[in-house]
Amino acid sequence: MNDTLRGLYDVVCDRKKNPSEGSYTCYLFEKGKDKILKKCGEECAETIIAAKNCDNDELKNEICDLLYHLLVLMAECDLPLSEVMDVLEERRKKISNLKVMKNVDRNT
Repeated sequence: MNDTLRGLYDVVCDRKKNPSEGSYTCYLFEKGKDKILKKCGEECAETIIAAKNCDNDELKNEICDLLYHLLVLMAECDLPLSEVMDVLEERRKKISNLKVMKNVDRNT
């Protein structure tokens, strides 16, 4: 598992258990799931805009913001990072399994 993601997730989980005054992460937990979901949506939109603008400097920063807020959401929902990484690993194993696409008559 990626040490950077694991380390950041651990810090996020620690902030949830041990609130620290002035911490943005603690602020998000204090405001609750609706605020966390709103931030995830905002960061997702900003990621899309950066990609559409072909601005890789901005894109990498927006992706990091989105990943951070997703980690906060995972902690809020008590979803371990390891479970998400397990799903990603299973999907990685299937990458070479091409699926045959069905021909569908979209005119009917």
